[in-house]
Amino acid sequence: MGRRIHSPEQIVRKLREVEVLSSQGNTISRASRQLGITEQTYYRWRKQYGGMQVSQARRLKELEKENTRLKKLVADLSLDNSILKEVSKGNF
Repeated sequence: MGRRIHSPEQIVRKLREVEVLSSQGNTISRASRQLGITEQTYYRWRKQYGGMQVSQARRLKELEKENTRLKKLVADLSLDNSILKEVSKGNF
């Protein structure tokens, strides 16, 4: 089975659907299978997105993406800085 990438909106929607199905008497396992996700995925999503609104989940993803970009910039600048220090010492 291939791996799908779900948007934050889809994740929050599926979490709510599992809650509705489980309140109707289905088990979490059965409800998650009906929505095409594994039980493990459900619990992972619930841990990360539980209790969030769609807009909050979207903002979380945007912040994670920006954080990744900034970490790459810091790594590049640190590398440039260490190279310049080596060159200024004359140890090249």
